[in-house]
Amino acid sequence: MDILQPPGWVRPKGYSNGVAARGRQVYVSGMIGWDAECRFQTDDFVEQARQALENVVAVLREAGAGPEHIVRMTWYVLDRQEYLQAGAALGAAYRDVIGRNYPAMSAVQVAALMEERARIEIEVTAVVPD
Repeated sequence: MDILQPPGWVRPKGYSNGVAARGRQVYVSGMIGWDAECRFQTDDFVEQARQALENVVAVLREAGAGPEHIVRMTWYVLDRQEYLQAGAALGAAYRDVIGRNYPAMSAVQVAALMEERARIEIEVTAVVPD
């Protein structure tokens, strides 16, 4: 995986501007903060984000992939301020589950998610080298 960082650009914090990779592509649908039995254990934003990331990693394992293969993430959040205020705790949860892989990433505030208790939804693209 090659991180794409144009010369002279400020290096982003917590994500990459772009990623180039070759290999088997793995697409993970939007994961929310419920467990394997589709039950929410918490309404806390950071804990739902942690669970969503753990769900992503579980699906990646089914493809023989891991967090290090993630090249793109999209985060859908209900509340932009909640996301921004969670900064340090959210970053710690991310590093606990994903490690220090910072793929190309987008974060979008949405009006609602399909599951009423969901605070966040994360979808991922990964590339497993040939």
